[in-house]
Amino acid sequence: MPNIAAVLKEEIRRLAKREIKADASSTKRAIAQYRRDIARLKRAVTAQAREIASLKARLGQPPVNGEADLDGARFSARSVKAQRRRLKLSAADYGKLVGVSALSVYSWESGKSRPRKRQFTRLVAIRGLGRREALAQLQTSPAGAKVKKLRRRKPR
Repeated sequence: MPNIAAVLKEEIRRLAKREIKADASSTKRAIAQYRRDIARLKRAVTAQAREIASLKARLGQPPVNGEADLDGARFSARSVKAQRRRLKLSAADYGKLVGVSALSVYSWESGKSRPRKRQFTRLVAIRGLGRREALAQLQTSPAGAKVKKLRRRKPR
């Protein structure tokens, strides 16, 4: 009797192992395909990011979202104020150039607050701009166009 029980148990184990292997193989194939798809998509995203950066460089726009070189760059309230004065821009226009409000610019200049990483990256990116380039960027931005229209209105 113990011999038949052992043989029966071994046969059940063998069949169960075979069934599990059959089910797992289709899952393994699907996982491998998903990994290939993910790798392909990652390559496509990096290629598009490189292409966007080169197009921005061709247009003369400063990079955004961590594309600027932040090595050794430090934030200084005096430098923000000096740069804004050098460009002869109001706090509102300078804020539009950086992508923040005029109040944020005033807070940075007075030392009450510090820019976030994304904003700091943008500050570093526009450090090398001249007045003409800054004005050109303000005019080409949609926010700059809205501001120009609002300024033409007569006060009530």
